[in-house]
Amino acid sequence: MTVLGVDIGTSSSKGVLVGTDGTVLGTAVRPHAVSRPRPGHVEMDAAVWWDEFASLARELVPPGTAVEAVGVSGMGPCVALADENDAPLHPAILYGVDTRATAQIARLDAELGPDAVLQRCGSLLSTQAVGPKIAWLAEHRPDITARARRLYMPSSYLVNRLTGAYVLDHHSASQSVPLYDSTTQEWYRPWVRRIAPDLELPPLRWPGEIAGRVTADAAAVTGLPVGIPVVTGTIDAWSEALSVGAQHTGDLMLMYGSTMFLINTVAERLLVPQLWSTVGALPGTRSLAGGMATSGVINDWLRELFGVSGHDALLAEAEASGVGAKGLLMLPYFAGERTPVADPDARGVIAGLTVEHTRGDLYRAALEATAFGVRHNVEAMRAAGADIRRAVAVGGGTQGRLWTRIVSDVTGLEQEIRTVTLGASYGAAFLAADAVGDADIDSWNPVRERVLPEPRRQSRYDGLYDLYLRLYPATRDIGHALARHQRATAEAPQR
Repeated sequence: MTVLGVDIGTSSSKGVLVGTDGTVLGTAVRPHAVSRPRPGHVEMDAAVWWDEFASLARELVPPGTAVEAVGVSGMGPCVALADENDAPLHPAILYGVDTRATAQIARLDAELGPDAVLQRCGSLLSTQAVGPKIAWLAEHRPDITARARRLYMPSSYLVNRLTGAYVLDHHSASQSVPLYDSTTQEWYRPWVRRIAPDLELPPLRWPGEIAGRVTADAAAVTGLPVGIPVVTGTIDAWSEALSVGAQHTGDLMLMYGSTMFLINTVAERLLVPQLWSTVGALPGTRSLAGGMATSGVINDWLRELFGVSGHDALLAEAEASGVGAKGLLMLPYFAGERTPVADPDARGVIAGLTVEHTRGDLYRAALEATAFGVRHNVEAMRAAGADIRRAVAVGGGTQGRLWTRIVSDVTGLEQEIRTVTLGASYGAAFLAADAVGDADIDSWNPVRERVLPEPRRQSRYDGLYDLYLRLYPATRDIGHALARHQRATAEAPQR
């Protein structure tokens, strides 16, 4: 017997067919690109999510395969508005990488009060928040919001297409600031009426609860058996954490992907303006989370600039470059920055460039920049009272080994790497298996290796980290001016 897990990510959709003992029986990927119609706007059509899910299911589940359940996850929090017939009305506005709603954030802050939002929701309004993006659509596309009745994210949209159910998981809702009360764990109706009065917000479930069963129409498109259960999904990073067993108090998950995400499972609700306090993926758990707007995206950008088909050659050259990338220092704020800076107008900086620097040096500087960003977030978590006892790494960026080693050297953290590093799709499959049986993630996915910091390299990085912390305030005003110039240039009539 098997289960299917599918994750809709920023740069691709991934599927995995897993035996009920955790054995990976098949994997498949569908690369895709987000749309960036204007500076700060990052979108994707929900139709892509369903088409790629159906394609993955048909490839991974040949006719006659005994599939017991389906699990889903996806990037988020996103804003995909649909009409009463569940037809999408606008490309989905993606999570914190979409920075269009800065004016709405400021207005809602003035109306609701930052302290009130933090106390009720666990997080401040930011580019990660759902409410300001709905408000942006109401101001700029009132024709859309006049017809909108339902709110979807990738995982909940797939559940709807598979089963007809309209549900959202509690964790995704807790990132829908300021629409969800993280103390009562319910939609907060006064602020819902203020921001999205015509939306029928979905009933709430926990990730892993059975949301419904595959309909005949969905089975005809996907090839899945009619009537098998589909579990309520969640946001990809929390599914990633489940995939490697990082759900106990004191666990820190580091997700090496297009963006870098950090999730610390905490014993109690911690409120800190620079980070995100959410409910966890499992009932009774709480998380303190941080996220960088770019990490692997910069690696891919450099690879494309250099005209290289893969990352192996660049990793080898970065290894040869050595600690400090021969005097290069990068700020990885290539799409603004989420935590702990919370500055959508922050911009990337490469300091120390000379004509002697090579592409390997630039690639090394990018890997080190992510590591410095991780340390910045970890220090903010600890300052807020987080107790980080164990770090677990997951995602595609764990494969090359150099990146994880740099992060351990910069942060001083020992990192576990599990046998299966597929991430969110594997976590979705685990939730599906657990919903119809009794799956144990430590049996499914044991520890494969541990990455230890090397004291000599760690001491060298301490001085570079101090420079990293000083580089942002030293260049912030220039970055903001350039961000304004970029917007003005994009909005100017073409000549």
